[in-house]
This record gives sequence, structure tokens and C-alpha cells, in this order.
Amino acid sequence: MDWHGNDLRLFTGTGSQDLAASVAAKLGRELSPAIVGRWPSGDCRVQLQETVRGDDVYIIQSFGGAVNDLLMELLIMLDAARRASAGRLTAVVPFYPYSKQEQKFRGREPISARLVADLLVAAGADRVLTVDLHEGAIQGFFNIPVDHLSWLRLAAEALREEGLGADGTVVVAPDEGAVERAVALSGMLGTDIAIVFKRHPEASPEGVETVEIVGRVKNRRAIIPDDFILGGSTLCNAAKELSDRGATEIYAAITHPVLCGDAVRRINDSNLEKLLVSDTIPLGPEKRSPKIRVVSIASMLAEAVRRIHEGDSLSEFIHAAGGPPGGAGASPD
Repeated sequence: MDWHGNDLRLFTGTGSQDLAASVAAKLGRELSPAIVGRWPSGDCRVQLQETVRGDDVYIIQSFGGAVNDLLMELLIMLDAARRASAGRLTAVVPFYPYSKQEQKFRGREPISARLVADLLVAAGADRVLTVDLHEGAIQGFFNIPVDHLSWLRLAAEALREEGLGADGTVVVAPDEGAVERAVALSGMLGTDIAIVFKRHPEASPEGVETVEIVGRVKNRRAIIPDDFILGGSTLCNAAKELSDRGATEIYAAITHPVLCGDAVRRINDSNLEKLLVSDTIPLGPEKRSPKIRVVSIASMLAEAVRRIHEGDSLSEFIHAAGGPPGGAGASPD
């Protein structure tokens, strides 16, 4: 591959080792060596083990499990590369940490997603590459370029392999906030769309109940798209509602498999036929299930890194891939 300018270096934190190795392989590269671990005191230990002076450096880190430790790893790796005179530093963050805390919902709460943005810039990041932000507006927290990729096109291809699409399938937004994502996926698959409307009961504000499902789901195969899954109760409840309304099979396509607590057990016990997820968060053995299929983002990340490094248009690639819901995408250079 004809690399332009100074050399490209790919490093990884401990949160994304398999994904980073796949990205490097698709680029025909090897991961650059680094010590990333802990001192006996518990402090994060980092040492980049090859020169990066003047180079185009990409540090890949995702956030499943010990989010705070992994965030410190990324910040310290960025600082190490900056102090080693890297030419340009890109933080590749497939799953953006603290993304649900992008605004204040109650008094005296932080906006933690903005704090993470400030920390990445302070540590030395010149650019951020991420996938399916919970809210596209998080890009506005940065004063550096942010490239926002979407997994939906890869999910649509995998769903076609499962035989889904066209008249016999309906894409179902699990709530009002997922409508844009559902509209985008239905356009890719050529299906109708349905929407689940919910409310929080006055007697139990933490609970959720379905008010109505708008759209025809009876005798159809249903697909529920969303950006991430935590405990799984919302998804599994939606699957049951669809089954009760006559849907023949229920699938889900969810980018970030956080899968907290008993989520995998709930999925196994649910009406879901299959849950498609990406590998923005690595799935350990305890989170594997016959019902869960991983559709990798490695090829998409590799192409984005190649285009950024070589100065090719990333906007064209994002547009061809369907773009993230809400119209966000590549930052202008």
C-alpha cells in the first residue's frame, strides 16, 4: 500500500486489542509495540516501544468493563505520543465513554461526555474517530475534527444474509429517540417502519410501559435497531410486545454491546431470534450466546484510517456507507 507523508503507527490500549489487530491486518500493517499495564501501586504504566517522531499516530481504545481505567490508559498513551513528538495524533474511540451523559437531566449533574472531550484534547489528540455516538451533538464538544462513522450499513448487509428485507420485514423503532436510526435502516433494507411509543407511569417514574405501536407488525419479521444495549430489559420487553402483536420473528441490530449484569441471560430467555452487534466493545466468553452475532467494524475503521492518513475524502466514504443517523459524519479538514 502506498502510504503518503510520514509513516503511520497503530497502537492499542487493553480495551480493543482484537479489534486493533484486525484493523492493522486489513491495512497490511502490524500494531506498534507498547507496554500498557499497571505499576504495583495501581497507576497506569505506558511506554511506546518505537519512535513516533513526526509520524501519523492512531491510538485505538474502546470501553467495555473498567471504563475509568481504560480512559486513563488512552489519555496517558496520547500524552506519551505527544511528548515523543508525534506528527499527528488520532484517538480512535469506537465506543465513546460517558456518551449517555451528554446533557444535564437534573440539577447539579455533570455533562461528563463534554469532560471526556476536554480530556482527550488536553492529552494531545488532534482528531477523534468514533462510531455511532449516542447523540451526534457530542461532536460539538470538540474544537478538533471528529469523524463519526455508522455501523448501520454493515448491519444491513448482515440482516440481508439472515434473509430479512423488503415486504415481509418491518423495522421497529423501540422509542421516539430511535426513529432516525430506524428510518435509515428501513431505507437500506427497503422495508416499512413501525414505532413503539412509551411513557413513564406517574406512580413509577423509573418504569416504562408501552402506550402504542404505530405501524403493521403482524405476520412480519421485525428488526429493532438501537445504538447500545445495557441491561437488555428494554429490548427484551419490546421483543415481547412485538411477538404479542403478531410479529413472526424478532431480530435486533445494536451497535454497542455493553451487556451489563444479566443482559445475556435476558436475551437467551427472550423472544429474540437473533441479536446483531458490532465489536466496538469486545465480548468476553461470559457474554457469548448462540443468539448473539458479532458483525465487525474492522474493515470500516481500516478504510477510515487509510483515508485520513492519505488525505482522501472521508465524507465520500461515510456517505457511501449510509452515514450516521442525524446526518453527522466527517469533519471538514
